Amino acid sequence: MRKLLVTTFLTLDGVMQAPGGPEEDPSEDFAYGGWSVSYFDDDVGRAMDKVMGKPFDLVLGRKTYEIFAAFWPNAPEEAGGKPLNDATKYVASRTLSEDSLEWEKSVLIESDVAEGVAALKQQDGPELQVHGSCNLLQTLLSHNLIDEFHLLVFPVVVGSGKRLFADGTVPSGLKLVDSMVSTSGVMIGRYVPVGDIPIGTFALEG
Repeated sequence: MRKLLVTTFLTLDGVMQAPGGPEEDPSEDFAYGGWSVSYFDDDVGRAMDKVMGKPFDLVLGRKTYEIFAAFWPNAPEEAGGKPLNDATKYVASRTLSEDSLEWEKSVLIESDVAEGVAALKQQDGPELQVHGSCNLLQTLLSHNLIDEFHLLVFPVVVGSGKRLFADGTVPSGLKLVDSMVSTSGVMIGRYVPVGDIPIGTFALEG
């Protein structure tokens, strides 16, 4: 069974919208696109290299696919270019067609997205990775399809925007399995779901 790993850049208040630039996702008049750029130091780069330094395939939502497909085929020598171009890209979209996927090794998930991703996880092959893809992540979260979260939390708050853990997220406990802090203050952690949240109380008995 293939594992599905989610790698997400987050603000301290949980927003994942447009970390790399205003053009990525200006929807709902989001004014802070590019909030991660000034904090992307060598430690963050090495953390990303570690994630992408092993064989993987991609599962992407439409918007992230279009951003990646417009850049990476034209920048194969950039850091991360080769593994992204070499990976099979499974695309979740209701509007794109198989013929419109021009990035090499791209495949449309034509069935129900949750069912399609669940079927991919049952196949032989390398790890499945999700980058960006906020809307897709909400579906994966609601169906408990994520095996590991690789969260990079940047020391900024933006007040509003699209969040990773949005309304409707299934409550779950998480276990921190690895962590570090970059020189620019980015908290980098790997978490795995561990099932139900253990509930307790600090109330005094009696």
